[in-house]
Amino acid sequence: MIPRTSSLFSRLVAVLALVLAVGAGLLLAAAWASARLAADEAYDRLLVGAALQIAESIASDGRTISVDPPFSAFETLALSPRDRIFYKVVDPADRLLTGDADLGIPVDRQHLGAGPILLDGEHRGQAVRAVVAGRYVPDATHAGFAAVVVAQTREARGQLTRALTVKASLMVLAMSALALGAVAVAVRAALRPLGAIEGVLAARGPNDLQPLGLAAPQEIHLLVASIDHFMGRLSGHVGVMKRFIADAAHQIRTPLTALAAQLDLLSSETDEGRRRDQLARIRRRTAELGHLTNQLLNHAMVIHRARTAAFDPVDVAGLARRTLIDAVQQAGSRPVDFGYEGPEEAVTIPADAIALREALANLIHNALKHGARSRLTVRVGRERGRVVLAVEDDGPGIPASDWARVRQPFQAATGGTVGSGLGLSIAAEVAAAHGGEMRFETHSEKGFCVILSLPDGEGRA
Repeated sequence: MIPRTSSLFSRLVAVLALVLAVGAGLLLAAAWASARLAADEAYDRLLVGAALQIAESIASDGRTISVDPPFSAFETLALSPRDRIFYKVVDPADRLLTGDADLGIPVDRQHLGAGPILLDGEHRGQAVRAVVAGRYVPDATHAGFAAVVVAQTREARGQLTRALTVKASLMVLAMSALALGAVAVAVRAALRPLGAIEGVLAARGPNDLQPLGLAAPQEIHLLVASIDHFMGRLSGHVGVMKRFIADAAHQIRTPLTALAAQLDLLSSETDEGRRRDQLARIRRRTAELGHLTNQLLNHAMVIHRARTAAFDPVDVAGLARRTLIDAVQQAGSRPVDFGYEGPEEAVTIPADAIALREALANLIHNALKHGARSRLTVRVGRERGRVVLAVEDDGPGIPASDWARVRQPFQAATGGTVGSGLGLSIAAEVAAAHGGEMRFETHSEKGFCVILSLPDGEGRA
């Protein structure tokens, strides 16, 4: 049973939801940073304005420096009831003129002339934002810049930052939720063609192997094409097996019927001489039936291995010699001269040794049964980058008009003895499975020759 996993829809939505969550988190962080910057800019303007107003109130009579901070300078800053405001004013000699003497915000006199300086600091254990502004006093005893320092705690800034962040967060979350809903709808729509494929396959009968014939988006077109290709291959395999089973049933039924009839005759025969003749015919019929059955099984094996067997290096010359030696006993008492022509060293090609041996054995059997009178030769050689495996005999051979027909299963050549018509078909299918071919040649001085021409390369041609 195939284990059931989570749906593709849920996986896609989960991944996209994760992406949206990460994006929302980054946006929230950016919103917080932006809100803090906006709050600082707003309150920094107020601080700078207050410091400049105080600086404008610094005056000198030539001997002493005085300062009268206006109330308006602190009025705007005091709008935040939770914030505290600290300030001090020092003369060019860093003597305190007014304000908090313990306000420890440093004064960088080298840059006072450049304008107000904003900086963060701490006062009485509280974080503060401060501004340092300068006022040049030319007619004092010691001419130079008087410094104004104004500091404010960060409560109002924090409240404004939080308020802005909450508003931005609500917008980000709302947009993320809408985006996730849109993503779910889009994914569902995008996966609809897969549901159509599932529906078409579920509605089909077990024998319907026609292509799906569905228009598919580019992303799943290859999937549909692969399914159609698989359907085509499966339909071809099923068709081959159906034809084989039908042909095999027809081929076996005839000899079985004849054998049953001969057994009936034998059971009623009283003459001893005729009984011996009938027994001999039954033995021949049984042997023919056994050979036919073996060939049918071999044919099925060849069909199966042509689609499943992996190729390994095979010594064709050694295989030919061994197969020829095993076939010698098939001649019985007939005076047939068996011969081998070819190299003694290995002739190696990538092949299925079992199928190749079966093909050669069938060619030798055919030559002995239907052709060879006194000579049968197996030759191994090379020609134009291919390996040639030939079986030659001195018989009449197959008429040229039958060469195309005898390659098909159960198609015997016209004339000669009766056969199953499978031997040459098996050899032709083995040659085709190896990327080669089977052909026939007639030599008036040597006889008839069946040749398997196989690729001499690494892998299938």
